Amino acid sequence: MRLENYSVTGFRSLTEIREVPIGSPTIVAGHNDGGKTAALVALGFLLGEHQMAPADLSYLPDSSEGRCGSVEVTGLFMLDPWEQSQFLLPEWMLMRRVFGTERNGWECLIAVPADEELRNLESLGATELRGLVKKYNLSPEASRKADYLKVLREYAREISDDEDWVTAPAGLSARLPRLLAFDGRAQTPEQAVVAALTTRFDEHTNAPDLLGRVGEIEEEIKQRLRTDSKSLCDHIKLRCPDITDLVVEPEVSFKKGFRNANLRLVRGNRGPVELDRAGQGSTRRISLAIWEWASQLLAEKNPNEATVGDDDEPTPPPVQTIVVYDEPDTHLDYRFQRAVMDLIREQSAIPNVNVVVATHSMNLIDGVDIADVVNLKLVDGHTVVERLGHETHEEIDRFLGKVAESLGIRNSVLLHERLFVAVEGPSEQQAFPLLFRLSEGLTLQAAGIALWACDNNEGALHLAAYLAARGRRVRLVADADSRRNRMFSHSNLTRHFGAQPNDFATFLGEAEGHAEFEAVFDDALWARVANERWPRRARDWTAHDFAVLRSGKFSSDVLEMLRQGSEAGPQGKPDMMCSLALSLRKPEDVPEALRKLFEELRELAAA
Repeated sequence: MRLENYSVTGFRSLTEIREVPIGSPTIVAGHNDGGKTAALVALGFLLGEHQMAPADLSYLPDSSEGRCGSVEVTGLFMLDPWEQSQFLLPEWMLMRRVFGTERNGWECLIAVPADEELRNLESLGATELRGLVKKYNLSPEASRKADYLKVLREYAREISDDEDWVTAPAGLSARLPRLLAFDGRAQTPEQAVVAALTTRFDEHTNAPDLLGRVGEIEEEIKQRLRTDSKSLCDHIKLRCPDITDLVVEPEVSFKKGFRNANLRLVRGNRGPVELDRAGQGSTRRISLAIWEWASQLLAEKNPNEATVGDDDEPTPPPVQTIVVYDEPDTHLDYRFQRAVMDLIREQSAIPNVNVVVATHSMNLIDGVDIADVVNLKLVDGHTVVERLGHETHEEIDRFLGKVAESLGIRNSVLLHERLFVAVEGPSEQQAFPLLFRLSEGLTLQAAGIALWACDNNEGALHLAAYLAARGRRVRLVADADSRRNRMFSHSNLTRHFGAQPNDFATFLGEAEGHAEFEAVFDDALWARVANERWPRRARDWTAHDFAVLRSGKFSSDVLEMLRQGSEAGPQGKPDMMCSLALSLRKPEDVPEALRKLFEELRELAAA
């Protein structure tokens, strides 16, 4: 089962929030006490990792009831083929967990039969199931409860039409995603070791070669965990060279589970030191090193495809793992914040792994696609959710402004981008964000790039020169035909930017022999988009229609041709180029000249 998003009602300040995504990664931002931690705890409740208490019920100040009657956390799950076959469930399904009512456990919203006797079959005993089998003249494979249940569920599915919440099939909860949590404010290295080794502990306790053994099994698992932790210790020493040695001693009890791991470190020639006496700086760095190592375990234990057992039957595919970070950047300087973001990216790239991060750090927020940022804010004591999807460049800027405001960050911080790109006018301003996102897989904002339109090429030159003179990282992007203007001569660019003006200015299309931005798109692409967006009255557009215009002012001539030839012709060049950019389907559709430019801009912003 793969969790796509979840919704919460009645939990602390989360009176009602909808569809918090589980991304790669999802960043949860917002005010202090705005509901970030509560959103993560609610996720843990849905996945069976947290127990609710009456004090968790949302307080209703305007209600005589005082608090909500129940907490409900609902997830949208995608089931893999094995799960669909095993549990007779659809590919997409809502599943919930409720606290505060008589309902216990997990429930699924699925098609159900009108006959209530055939609902909630999981709660019935073998005798009751056998009676239903006889009543409906069904033929199970054998006289066992599992066979009765299987044939009844198949029959109920065939005659189902309405939807209702029913008890989840037995065994389905075991397919819920695993939750690995890292609390940056309270997590100690020992806790991080336990979390990182817990998955290995579960694997070892279920290993076939250990089943049925009682006396020596605890010691054997301890030894296995010592072996696992040796590479962890080596990794910590690699990342923290001032530590010359350290030892992890797992404590294992089958009555208590894997509960603790004592961690001692050695510096230089001194003896072992308990971590609570080693200083907070060391503990934070070691915790990060542990989670970096944990990502290697995730990669090893999450193959893409299911394996096949000895009986040639597919075994269950690996379950999804959701790694949760609650303010992982707490007390970390900028360098280590970047290390956290790199770690999160690595874990997000592992198959079957998703990451959710609650943070105040604009460094982390800037490092992801804006569509993966969830901003939580309090309104009259209740948390509401703000999100963006595929909005415009300007809407993204406004949303980032709201995020910065909610975090107590001055608007001037948002202007401290890593790279400014000055372009000629509105055509580039509207099309560049769409083309960059398609080509690079993230938004300009996520790459740390601020795009400025300057009305014309001279305005772009003046802005770029102004920023360069003040030590800001900047790139001027102008059409190749700007070279005809004396202001863009090599000597004048040298006066503005120094001895290496090519490090500051790019003339789009120059290397390919094209005069302007619009001309870098080939004739066949123009014809395809024109037929989709601006259909011709008499016949289809062809590549030749555009090729014959290249001897003149291509952009103006194409615009006039489309206006004259189509009733739906574009309103102007910005509309034309925005429509063209929206019609591209894959990164390879973006012209090579632009892909090369965008790659250079991204590398420059990341430097």
